[in-house]
Amino acid sequence: MTCYDRRDLGLLLLRLGTGGVLAAHGAQKLFGWFGGGGIEGTGQFMESVGYGPGKASAMAAGLAEAGGGLLLALGLATPAAGAAAAGAMAGAAAVHAPNGFFAQNGGYEYAASLGLTSAGLAITGPGRLSLDHALGHAVNRGWMVPAAFATVAAATALAVGARTMRMRKEQEGEQEALFEE
Repeated sequence: MTCYDRRDLGLLLLRLGTGGVLAAHGAQKLFGWFGGGGIEGTGQFMESVGYGPGKASAMAAGLAEAGGGLLLALGLATPAAGAAAAGAMAGAAAVHAPNGFFAQNGGYEYAASLGLTSAGLAITGPGRLSLDHALGHAVNRGWMVPAAFATVAAATALAVGARTMRMRKEQEGEQEALFEE
């Protein structure tokens, strides 16, 4: 019989808390649960903040949050789950960055906290109180951590980069003339 230690219990609490919050946010986007907008409403919001097409962006964010969060909570495929959730939170942080750090001012503090915790869990691993451990770490191998982060980083860079370009084009169209003719 295995004796669980404080580290295992601490990782379980981090996984359940972070994964649960992420899964709930994803369910808001995907299904409209917990007062969320569902795919339609979230898609409109995504378009308004520069992520397009809106419905596809809502689906991607919702799946990364709900799927990554649920897998983190279960401690299953932890490298992929943590990387996916961290990528989604990087995309959210990009939206909130112009408002500064603190969430009370609409800043990126909350997204950064969830993203960093997810990334930390992906790197550290789920602990012994997890499905990964129960399944012999079949989907939690050391090589999976850099592979998952490289894949998610590339996808996130493309999505945030495309958003930045859209936002710049919108702002260029809104500029006033420097000189009167």
